[in-house]
Amino acid sequence: MQALRVGLTGGIGCGKSTVAECLQTHGVCVIDTDAISRALTAAGGRAIPLLRAHFGPACIDAQGAMDRSRMRELVFHDPRAKQVLENFLHPMITEEAEAQAAASQAPLLVFDVPLLIETGHWRHRFHRIIVVDCDEATQIERVAHRPGWNKDLAAQVLRQQSSRRMRQACADMLIANQDVNLTGLKHLVSVAVEQLRSWACETMLPLSA
Repeated sequence: MQALRVGLTGGIGCGKSTVAECLQTHGVCVIDTDAISRALTAAGGRAIPLLRAHFGPACIDAQGAMDRSRMRELVFHDPRAKQVLENFLHPMITEEAEAQAAASQAPLLVFDVPLLIETGHWRHRFHRIIVVDCDEATQIERVAHRPGWNKDLAAQVLRQQSSRRMRQACADMLIANQDVNLTGLKHLVSVAVEQLRSWACETMLPLSA
């Protein structure tokens, strides 16, 4: 039987990465596209020559990795640069994610995709979509406490992502990470895992082309 393929997403600061970690504690196979992206853009990563060719040596830090802060600033202010970056980086990420999926024998595969809703090309690859959700004020507050971030920068990123309503509309399952502590979130994830396993036991229809 075909593995159940589930997309996991959520806006910045919603707690998606924490949910992914909780899923792994239940033995769920999680394919982390953000980790793949970091590997591709690390020193010696496959994307580094393309980054240097398209954006110049200023986008590479002293260690030979992509300068994430500089690149974030660039794509915020130049939509064309954002498109160029996505055009060569996203296919690499997808290729590696699918390679990891093909190597797995698990009946349930969860793909952690931060921009699942925004990038569109991911949706047809999944049978179900999980959205980790909270309000925008909570997102901004959480992100502002990260090193190198502040509330203005967090709000700027939020404006470039899909709206909360759009993410909710795409969800087959919603995990409400609002006003819950880590213990409460772990409980919500354990309930979600039971539903995922139930879905995985069903005969799945083929994915759309």
